Amino acid sequence: MGSNAKGRTVLEVGADGVALITIINPPVNSLSFDVLYSLKENYEQALQRNDVKAIVITGANGKFSGGFDISAFGGLQGGQKADHSRPGFVSVEILTDIVEAARKPSVAAIDGLALGGGLEVAMACHARISTPTAQLGLPELQLGIIPGFGGTQRLPRLVGLSKSLEMMLTSKPVKGEEAFSLGLVDALVPPNELVSTARQWALEILERRKPWVASLHKTNKLESLGEAREILKFARAQVRKQAPNLKHPLVCIDVIEEGVVSGPRAGLWKEAEAFQGLLHSDTCKSLVHIFFAQRGTSKVPGITDRGLVPRRVSKVAILGGGLMGSGIATALITSNYPVILKEVNEKFLQAGIDRVKANLQSRVKKGKMTQEKFDKTISLLKGTLDYESFKDVDMVIEAVIEKVSLKQQIFADLEKYCPPHCILASNTSTIDLNLIGEKTRSKDRIIGAHFFSPAHVMPLLEIVRTNQTSPQIIVDLLDVGKKIKKTPVVVGNCTGFAVNRMFFPYTQAGLLLVERGTDVYQIDKAITKFGMPMGPFRLADLVGFGVAIATGTQFIENFPERTYKSLLIPLMQEDGRAGETTRKGFYTYGDKRRANPDPELKKYIEKARSISGVAIDPKLVKLPEKDIVEMIFFPVVNEACRVLAEGIAVKAADLDIAAVMGMGFPPYRGGLIFWADSLGSKYIYSRLDEWSKTYGDFFKPCAYLAERAAKGALLSAPVDQAKSRL
Repeated sequence: MGSNAKGRTVLEVGADGVALITIINPPVNSLSFDVLYSLKENYEQALQRNDVKAIVITGANGKFSGGFDISAFGGLQGGQKADHSRPGFVSVEILTDIVEAARKPSVAAIDGLALGGGLEVAMACHARISTPTAQLGLPELQLGIIPGFGGTQRLPRLVGLSKSLEMMLTSKPVKGEEAFSLGLVDALVPPNELVSTARQWALEILERRKPWVASLHKTNKLESLGEAREILKFARAQVRKQAPNLKHPLVCIDVIEEGVVSGPRAGLWKEAEAFQGLLHSDTCKSLVHIFFAQRGTSKVPGITDRGLVPRRVSKVAILGGGLMGSGIATALITSNYPVILKEVNEKFLQAGIDRVKANLQSRVKKGKMTQEKFDKTISLLKGTLDYESFKDVDMVIEAVIEKVSLKQQIFADLEKYCPPHCILASNTSTIDLNLIGEKTRSKDRIIGAHFFSPAHVMPLLEIVRTNQTSPQIIVDLLDVGKKIKKTPVVVGNCTGFAVNRMFFPYTQAGLLLVERGTDVYQIDKAITKFGMPMGPFRLADLVGFGVAIATGTQFIENFPERTYKSLLIPLMQEDGRAGETTRKGFYTYGDKRRANPDPELKKYIEKARSISGVAIDPKLVKLPEKDIVEMIFFPVVNEACRVLAEGIAVKAADLDIAAVMGMGFPPYRGGLIFWADSLGSKYIYSRLDEWSKTYGDFFKPCAYLAERAAKGALLSAPVDQAKSRL
């Protein structure tokens, strides 16, 4: 959204007397302050010129405007004193008092994107003409702010209260066609007729053959005051239920209400004031950090700056049609990659294909895919029981169970049957790739493509490279990741890689607390209240105890000095409790898979406690929520520090994205390291140090954390001369 080149607008006056003002700020014509000042200048010029009868605003290269330039947020958050740091200046002075109040009519000609500030500029015009596929929306709430250029006041007056609330609170744009049916745009035309139609429309407004509408003063779409208050009350209740930790959606509703109750001018000033306040909030800083961090994951120093061009991947093979394999196959075929799915027998193969079909059917059911598209997509999937059809594949992804000997055998076979350029990827979640490729000669082609379950839904792709993986293979996989709409994070090779290694203490810390007297359900409640989709015990049930024990064993073998060994999960598994699939784990599950606390759990906890010889600690029995959150997450932060110190991750921001997209860490807290930095390295170190003296080495702060705490430095500051694995 930002651009280093100076943005501007250009003014051209045609023989018809229409001034065309074009926004130019590639790639999406974002509204930097340069653009806004230039718009003001050109607009005033058009109003003063006698040869100008009417005005059309459009964007260069088929994009109206992607919104306010987010890269300017840093300056605004820093509290610039200049008048232009207040969005009220743009909203009232430029859009309301110049554009909307002008004595010459204006029309917005919208193609591509009209998002955020872009749509707000368009709504200040007296009419809007759009292409059918243009996207119009106000996604500001995704960044922890509200629309600041009059959007909270104009959108409800153009489309009604309910729809405007939906568009703002969900940040979902509408296509041109829907915008037309809502009354947000006045006409739909093909791109090649857009500007000429807008010019004609502007002249017809001037001649009073088309309505001259100032949207800020439009009232026919607004509900009666009583009805409006009911709609706003319902919206507030929904927000409190769905996003209890977020203030800005409620602020947005308050600002909309001000305009409805006290009039649009009062609404505009309240909007400007609220926007400025939210800009300095932790939520806004966190979400802006996530916005840039996500865009930065595809830049890998020493790899993506070499000028390598990704090779074309025309066909992909997947080994294993289980939950992961079928999910990966779904993600690939929905992005038009032909896929061969290999299984060991006909029964498993059919089950794998059926899983893919079920994944696609659920999209058809939700209206996200037509039946015709379903048929076309599923035709890209072919099943096989041997390696015969692997001779022309460009990439193979192995997704079998986490068993080293089996994976080693598979990779030795792949080397024989696949072409020499083929990418050999493993979806392992914890096993060291050097171990997997030990029996091959093609170590430069081996890479980790670690998807998260369910693979066709979860947005993260962890790309794992060894010291021998060729840069070309990494560039190729980054390209595939982008094409299947995943956010790729490139990490180094070690047990658990970045995400699972960072988060292995998550459940272990929970087990340590439970054995010492903290209630299982209190822990899960505190962690979900903090913003995680589920606590460590509900997550263990979902993943299944078999997986939990297999991965836990990997960490105990590789990091014995800092793992917490509890027998609670194995004891439960011995009794046939293995998590959600068996309908009993830490919770019990009825027909609707709803998790219910189980009083029987106590006996397993007591048995595990007696075997490990741990006593109940009165301090941990009634542990406050804040302490639960810190005792669960600070060991995770500690392990993330080791991941940074060893150079497994290139930068802290990558770990923030990995935590948000791989584990569901709340994005409005900015990711794991960003959140930790908001608390301070000194505080985290002192807490871990204190607990390690009482509860052992599981909590012992690592050298990286100790060093940062001693200097009072940020955990996210770049690592000095890390012996990077990348």
